[in-house]
Amino acid sequence: MTKKTRLSLQTDAKNATITPMSTLSSQAYKGTRDYYPADKRVQNYIFDVWRRVVMRYGYEEIGAPMLEPLEVYTAKSGQELAHEQTYTFTDRGDRSVAIRPEMTPSVSRMIAARRQELPYPARWFSIANFMRYERPQRGREREFWQLNADIFGAEGALAEAEIITLGAEILKEFGAKDDMYVIKVNNRKLINFMMAQYLGLDAVQAQLMIRLFDRKDKISNEDFRDQAIDIFGDQAAPSGLAKISALLSAKSMGELPAEIRESGAVKEVQELFTLLERAGIKNAIFDITLMRGFDYYTGTVFEFFDMHPENKRALYGGGRYDGLVGLFGAEPISAVGFAPGYTMTELFLEAHDLMPKLSSTTEVYVVVLGEALKGAMEFAGKLREEGVNVELDITGRKLDKQLKTAIKKEVPFMVFVGEEELKTEVYPFKDTASSEEQKLSFERIVTSVKDRRRGRKDELDDFFE
Repeated sequence: MTKKTRLSLQTDAKNATITPMSTLSSQAYKGTRDYYPADKRVQNYIFDVWRRVVMRYGYEEIGAPMLEPLEVYTAKSGQELAHEQTYTFTDRGDRSVAIRPEMTPSVSRMIAARRQELPYPARWFSIANFMRYERPQRGREREFWQLNADIFGAEGALAEAEIITLGAEILKEFGAKDDMYVIKVNNRKLINFMMAQYLGLDAVQAQLMIRLFDRKDKISNEDFRDQAIDIFGDQAAPSGLAKISALLSAKSMGELPAEIRESGAVKEVQELFTLLERAGIKNAIFDITLMRGFDYYTGTVFEFFDMHPENKRALYGGGRYDGLVGLFGAEPISAVGFAPGYTMTELFLEAHDLMPKLSSTTEVYVVVLGEALKGAMEFAGKLREEGVNVELDITGRKLDKQLKTAIKKEVPFMVFVGEEELKTEVYPFKDTASSEEQKLSFERIVTSVKDRRRGRKDELDDFFE
């Protein structure tokens, strides 16, 4: 028996047996994260910024179940997501169920359920967690958190421009500058025209080529070429590769091949860029290789892309998906949305040194001197009534251990409460970081804590200017 083995006594009515049982692992399930208090502060900070910005634009918060029928995802989310990455099981009612891998089908289902009752445009958002069974790596986890923001019932480029502007406003709220990221824009109508009319592909070949373009930055040029040849077939490959080369060399819509420039989809993209420019978005670019992997996109698609040399990758994206609501038996309705992920946002803030220092949400640690616990409890209660976040040491430990705890928890202030302090109503008030100490009345303690709170808010405001 190893050190990692313990004995578990299992007793039944006849006899007692000793069965070895392995020690449970303290590690989180692969691809998931534990959020300790310091981690949770960062997560709450990011969530708070997300929520503040989208509400500023009139979006209202909704929620949806973590479980959905599997067919909700098999209908339009795409083969890879629905069949390779989704956590599925058969429930006790013999139904095929999935843990949600994304929010868009769920929110479309909700719109369809009350299609006639809702006021439009409907601007909705949610902050939720999801599960996908994929290979964990930097910025990609099996359990992940996202903001989802969608606008339903708004036709045309204005809705798309609003969603993209909303995404830019979120990064601006975090303190990001325009040169820290670019917004890549394409259009699925243009992509479909390109695949069918320009490259001459049938429906199956087009889907394969879209997925290949979607992986272009993740594979070598040689692999891209070889897989493109396989899709075209040996006979069509030479002319097909030449046409792809012309596409990839185009750095703007004006440099696209003439057959593509004259399509109606190009005009949609041009209108969108005009609206983005009017909204002050100066770092949006046209990218003919941007596909966005989900099958439900029907128009504009876009991605926010980090330009930091150590984190050059997509941050988040979205697009128009007008057909999804109609899959639930309701009249189709236009829809545009996007979904920033928590982990990629966190990596972006760290890479660009935009993460503020976040101290404990507890503001005062009450250190109990001698036998004054009862009075210290009353003192802590009065502070809480004034809106101060207080932790009271109830352990009866020696002074040095109480101090070490307050320091380790990074609580900004300590207040020392003993019989003498309760009698005089003057309390030693210590700044944990600087070790500066004053003797203050209860009222002055409350004022000092709230002054610091306001100062921290001003610091964050200055940080983002």
